[in-house]
Amino acid sequence: MPDGLLGRWLQHPLTRDLALDDPRTTSRRRLIIEQKPFLGRVYAEWYARILGELGGRAAVLEIGSGAGFFAQLLPSAISSERFWIPGVAVVADAERLPFARGALDAIVMTDVLHHLPDPAAFFREAGRCVRPGGRTVMIEPWRTGWSEFVYGRFHHEPFQPRAGWRIPPSGPLSGANGALPWILFERDRALFERTFPEWRVARIETMMPLAYLASGGVSLRYSLPPWCYGAVRWLERHLFERAWSMFALIALDRI
Repeated sequence: MPDGLLGRWLQHPLTRDLALDDPRTTSRRRLIIEQKPFLGRVYAEWYARILGELGGRAAVLEIGSGAGFFAQLLPSAISSERFWIPGVAVVADAERLPFARGALDAIVMTDVLHHLPDPAAFFREAGRCVRPGGRTVMIEPWRTGWSEFVYGRFHHEPFQPRAGWRIPPSGPLSGANGALPWILFERDRALFERTFPEWRVARIETMMPLAYLASGGVSLRYSLPPWCYGAVRWLERHLFERAWSMFALIALDRI
């Protein structure tokens, strides 16, 4: 993001003067998604893809629910966040989940894994809580030449594809490595599967080199109008979605 007056002007006014880790930032990001219909369509497509991977599984935990609306599409889902905000059912750390062994059919998340300080601890917990035959499904940033250029130069979160699995301790949003999902499931996939034999990488589908950028995301004030969404997605799918993607849907099977 540009610095100075231009950067401040581009920041969304609802969160401009709030720290990233302030719970009010997450609450207001929910309002931003509601107020930006193009962005809302991005999230709706993400959620539809996640639902398509669940196959009717019933006991579903969403981690990092705060700003989103996944529970509107799957009312039985258990919403959770690291801090309390309205609309969240469970306050919990993803690395210490308050569920019994085998209590869950699935865990889902959107833009959350790359914020977890110790993803290995999370996958151990997920392996404990999700019963065999269950799934973990997520949509996360992904590394391509295009995404590394955009994330590395214009995004406030670090994007470090040569880093290890852990993220230095920080707040729930300020601590991040956008390259972490690619590190776990592409660069270090063989190591991941040796370390967590209870998890099998079932599906990685890369997507969206332009649509999220065109929406302005949850941090910026600009957005294309919603009637452009179909045209933008058509261009992405037919011209350069695979090689230039910025996100990926990742599905893991609990075996």
